[in-house]
Amino acid sequence: MHLRAPSIAHGIVSFAWALFFFLFLWLGMISVGVSRATALVLALVAGCAIFLFVRLNGEERPRRQANSRPRGG
Repeated sequence: MHLRAPSIAHGIVSFAWALFFFLFLWLGMISVGVSRATALVLALVAGCAIFLFVRLNGEERPRRQANSRPRGG
């Protein structure tokens, strides 16, 4: 039996990465003394950019499998 991870849509994965980094950036900026409104706006912009980056560049394309049998016979 070959176990694999469940298939998750790439948009969901992109959103999860963006949400994680949004929270990380927002809480980090608040902890170093940036005002909450400024931290929120900057973290939202960065989160949207991260979502787009992961959505457009993060998916692996499946490889073509080589045939195990030679052609022509």
